[in-house]
Amino acid sequence: MDKYEVIIVGGGLAGLVASFLLAKGGKKVLLIEKKNYPFHRVCGEYVSNEVYEFLMREELLPTVYDLPRMTHFLFSDTSGNTAKVPLGLGGFGISRFVLDAYLFQRVKEMGASSQTGATVEKLTFDTSENQFHVGLRTGEEYRADYVIGAFGKRSKLDKTLQRPFIEKRSPYIGVKYHIKTEFDSSAVVLHNFEGGYCGLNAIEEGKGNLCYLGKREALRHFGSLEAMEKEVLWKNPHLKKLFTESEFLLEKPEVINEINFEKKQPVENHILMAGDSAGLITPLCGNGMAMAIHSGKLAAEAILEGKSREGVEKSYEKVWKSKFERRLWVGRNTQRLFGNQSASGFAQTLISKLPGFAKLIIRQTHGKVI
Repeated sequence: MDKYEVIIVGGGLAGLVASFLLAKGGKKVLLIEKKNYPFHRVCGEYVSNEVYEFLMREELLPTVYDLPRMTHFLFSDTSGNTAKVPLGLGGFGISRFVLDAYLFQRVKEMGASSQTGATVEKLTFDTSENQFHVGLRTGEEYRADYVIGAFGKRSKLDKTLQRPFIEKRSPYIGVKYHIKTEFDSSAVVLHNFEGGYCGLNAIEEGKGNLCYLGKREALRHFGSLEAMEKEVLWKNPHLKKLFTESEFLLEKPEVINEINFEKKQPVENHILMAGDSAGLITPLCGNGMAMAIHSGKLAAEAILEGKSREGVEKSYEKVWKSKFERRLWVGRNTQRLFGNQSASGFAQTLISKLPGFAKLIIRQTHGKVI
């Protein structure tokens, strides 16, 4: 079995950033990703400016695109009534199709090894050897001193590792489209509908990312995404206009089931969990990408500090909780103000009449510049 100092399971933002920084720090690194780049992911594709300076310092943003900047938040309730508020730090838009592939190229340039199109089926920590055993579906096996788990919102590995959240069913599905349409490219838009909400923001090349969180039971009831969208989402006039007057660019939508916002732990079975594997913030907060990037950075830094295993785990858990635990809690509770007529109407009134309240929520769910 080949031996690595660190194996990163999952090549999303957290896994890619951690791989890059560890390889840059001189570690022997293996990144394992089950898909082949480039590919689309269900994601809001808005990045808070809290990580912009870090990405620029490390040359982790492609410079060939004039990336759109967002300065304010536009909200509509289920009836289409709108409210607008400044975003504070603001952010920029970029597709995961572009960003992940670029980050992967930078990981390879930094000297990390990689296995793409590869699925991890075995992940165990051997106490007697004080190391991990990582096995692929193809039968290949590797050893590692440390493992970073960056395998996303929901994975078969969560079940293998017996993580508590995986036993709780989730009612949510996520759906993503790329579109061409007329809209305010300086806004992060959130349109409510009964049972969920739909975000829109600009990404590279004048495109828009349209991504919504809905209920699995609604899809089951109407039988198809198209029927559900017409019968549920289109009751918000802004969404009806987007769906009927836009050019849809993807061959088919990206869809993910069982999106779970239950609390997770940043360290489990000696694995440093990063990105959505450590905790998934509700999409309405709009900063999941920034949190994934930041957590990948923190996981890499904890290992590079060179402490004992216990020291690495304690250091990472402490800093992860200090940066993200409250943000996730605020997101879970704020979500109650969205997704139905009375709650979204109340939220629209609050934002209109008390913009300071909306600014406070935005501050509470975003971090400081890193």
